[in-house]
Amino acid sequence: MNYFKNRLHELEQKGNLRTLYNIDELAASTDLQQNEFVNLSSNDYLSLASDSELRREFFEAAAPEYWKMSAASSRLLTGNMSEYIQLEEKLCELYKAESALVVGSGYHANSGILPAICTDQTLVLADKLIHASIVDGIQLSKGKHIRYRHNDYQQLERLVVENHLKYDKIIIVTESVFSMDGDCADLKRLVMLKSVYPNLLLYIDEAHAVGIFGPNGLGLCEELNCLQDIDILVGTFGKALGSVGAFVICNSILHHFLVNTMRTLIFTTALPPVNLAWTRFILNKLGELKEKRVHLLHIASLLHQFISRSKQPKISTTHIIPFIIGESEKATLLSQMLRKEGFHILPVRPPSVPEGTSRLRISLCADITELQVEKLISLLERYDCCH
Repeated sequence: MNYFKNRLHELEQKGNLRTLYNIDELAASTDLQQNEFVNLSSNDYLSLASDSELRREFFEAAAPEYWKMSAASSRLLTGNMSEYIQLEEKLCELYKAESALVVGSGYHANSGILPAICTDQTLVLADKLIHASIVDGIQLSKGKHIRYRHNDYQQLERLVVENHLKYDKIIIVTESVFSMDGDCADLKRLVMLKSVYPNLLLYIDEAHAVGIFGPNGLGLCEELNCLQDIDILVGTFGKALGSVGAFVICNSILHHFLVNTMRTLIFTTALPPVNLAWTRFILNKLGELKEKRVHLLHIASLLHQFISRSKQPKISTTHIIPFIIGESEKATLLSQMLRKEGFHILPVRPPSVPEGTSRLRISLCADITELQVEKLISLLERYDCCH
């Protein structure tokens, strides 16, 4: 136990010790102080998870069978109920895809796909800033891998040129919208690269883009009109769509292969039918949420304008906006100061981000008002001027 105590002490000394907290109690304590509680650490980008009217509409309309609270087994046993089939059919309809596979979470998807499809004749080329779940998937796979510098496509193209004849297949893996920096991959350039090399596959994680981008809210691949060029598209229901679980868009052969080889699908209990029904309910409304998407990107633009005139590096182009402090303790102190003003923005520290880049990750949601954003900007401007 001394080892664990010493490691915890080291984390505390560096300002990187984490604890679990009760968000309901935090919100209640803010209310007692007669301040607004503005949650800017949630991934509820369209404010659907917190929409009580939407929940009421769902439960009033839902048939009794949707109230099943557990699947009680894996999909390959008795957990593959009608709600799964209907949800996957809806995803195929939306994405105009051959197949869709719903899994327990984005972590299940990203840590399970690469181990299933990679052999020792596979090379994975992954952006340096991919999510931890993809890193784990790479490490669990039999494939070789190289991490290219973040969004450095010259380096990536050089790696493809050097290696495309050495491997059966090369898989390029990237997020479309990066979860910590809020910037975007150049998907068009990746598609052009794929068109040159027939053994190249594109694996795009759209976790932070689904619901926000595209005319139908399907993500950045839809926005850039390259859905048909992506071999493996991973999206999540647990962020902008206000539900739980994730999905994979792919061709029918890969779908069938994953069902037979993806351990994170085979050896885990299926999602509860009530959650699947809720997700399909949300997907049916996705096309109606344009106003929310427009507002979200508008308030993001206000923060981008502030960042452009501040001392901050200009990184983000989306609704995720980092305010980089550097030292973990200073990031924690700024978070606490903003908390007293009613803004709940947690510090993001190593290992979630590289050493020396601790930050506040401002995660905007559609129910945040322009006035609230302007108040936040004035507080950040005050901090920026003093440091």
